[in-house]
Amino acid sequence: MNLLHEGDFAGADKLKAHQQAAWAMQSGYVARNSAFYHALWQGKQPSADLRDLPELPLSDKAQLRISQADHPPFGDYMAAPRSAAVRLHRTSGTTGQAMNLALSAKDCLATETVGGRCQSAAGLTPDHTVVHCLNYQMWMGGLSDHMTLQATGAMVVPFGVGATELLVRTIQEVGIDAISCTPSYPAVLERVIAERFPGLKPRDLGLKLGLFGGEAGLDDPAFRDRLRDVWGMEPRNANYGVSDVFCNFAAQCTHDTRLHFMAADVLFPELVDPDSGAPLPLEAGQTGELVLTHLMRDCQPLVRFRCGDIITVDATEPCACGRTGFRFRVVGRSDDMVVVRGLNLFPTMVAAVINEFAALSGDYRIVLDGPPPHDSLPVTAELAEGQEPGEGLARQVEAVIKARLGATARVTLLPHGTLPLTEGKTKRVIRSDK
Repeated sequence: MNLLHEGDFAGADKLKAHQQAAWAMQSGYVARNSAFYHALWQGKQPSADLRDLPELPLSDKAQLRISQADHPPFGDYMAAPRSAAVRLHRTSGTTGQAMNLALSAKDCLATETVGGRCQSAAGLTPDHTVVHCLNYQMWMGGLSDHMTLQATGAMVVPFGVGATELLVRTIQEVGIDAISCTPSYPAVLERVIAERFPGLKPRDLGLKLGLFGGEAGLDDPAFRDRLRDVWGMEPRNANYGVSDVFCNFAAQCTHDTRLHFMAADVLFPELVDPDSGAPLPLEAGQTGELVLTHLMRDCQPLVRFRCGDIITVDATEPCACGRTGFRFRVVGRSDDMVVVRGLNLFPTMVAAVINEFAALSGDYRIVLDGPPPHDSLPVTAELAEGQEPGEGLARQVEAVIKARLGATARVTLLPHGTLPLTEGKTKRVIRSDK
């Protein structure tokens, strides 16, 4: 299998040689076996030199959706016989049509190895007992992420979502000290604890480590501080991935809260301009759309796949932890971007403002009632428990959004508990025109 031992610590020369050898094999495999890329490349054999990769056309999720609709269930980018697939997953469908994902045994092992690197970097060890609270019903975040947690040697409790009261009791009875979930899930637990367990506080559960993924928000220091204060646990951004590509290939370490790219031996990253698709240098200070190429994948290999996430590269030198992958922040998804009078705004930017106000719960939605262009940003925010909409609070939030983001906002405040809490991914941008 084309995996480097401790590949997240590999030096530049060793990694470059490994990537080149892996691409030389993978490019031929894709050209021979993927009808999708054979057509996209107009029958031409791609160069085996990884330096020539930017000469190939980009691929994207819309093309994959068409491929699966025309060639169900896996699309004509399925490059292995169906008999080679040992597992089927389905994407959450948060941003559109759910996709069927096929994995071979080798694909599964690579997924678990790389994801295990991420969970270990975030602090999970064999001494932990971790409860995994993501949906196990076909979503990659369930079973596959479970296996990445298990790859660290930790004891994993496969709980999933729902039965929240049982979860609280299980944490108490088993002595669970770590939780794996979305960043918005602790708010669900807090509400259940307040309603069903009188006198119990979240920090009484004894959770020490929170491993989060699946949603934005953990880059905000105010949000992290709140989790520490309320729960008494250390929040870690442990699980960043793109389901169509790899369920988890980046996480923070104990030294640096920025995401470390940890899959360079099996996944080649590029940056492109989100509008033109033109290549951008992957260097510190650069912002662009992340493009990914499998250097090893049997079932559904992707080449120059636009993942839709806009990232900013913060550092390319090795981290204090010894890991050599570049460090980055996710600015937002291209399909979640809201353009207000020429300004490109993302939900994470709004969240950073909302979380500064103690009178707000931190939950919010951006509800767009018409197609772009937008003259103002409509934000619906929820009040914190016990709070009343004080004189001018909405105007204060609008003023800070204007000062920080440069956009005019229309803020509506709702009583605490009005916005629905979800046990899966929370969709922050609601578009009525879709």
